[in-house]
Amino acid sequence: MSAEATEERILAVLEEDAQASYAEIAERAAVSKPTVRKYIQKLEDEGVIVGYSADVNPKKLSGQSIAIVGIDVESERYVEMTRKLKEIDAIQALYTSSGDHMLMAEVRAKDGDALGEIIDEEIMGLGGVSAAHPSFLQERLK
Repeated sequence: MSAEATEERILAVLEEDAQASYAEIAERAAVSKPTVRKYIQKLEDEGVIVGYSADVNPKKLSGQSIAIVGIDVESERYVEMTRKLKEIDAIQALYTSSGDHMLMAEVRAKDGDALGEIIDEEIMGLGGVSAAHPSFLQERLK
């Protein structure tokens, strides 16, 4: 069994259940608990695993709305804008993108109106942001 295959199996378990114990991961990945501990530490040290999170069903959240926002920024201000966007509390995750927009942000607020205000005032209010295109999440299908 290759080290790469072992890493892939361990990561697959973690991606499916970020709260799985070392014992559960070991059983599902068909390796020992010390092996799980070693590989997880290695993957964290290498920056492959950057954190653990919960998948959230937006329809089940009471008093909270989620939008995925495509953001375009002025090229010459890209570094400055990504730094400022990361400081906005309502932005839960920020990704670079090779699609229609330079950046993609997961934005959360208490409702659609609050999301609109965050997009209009906090995101578009940054001098170097040229466009923000929100998609409001309705129902988690998987």
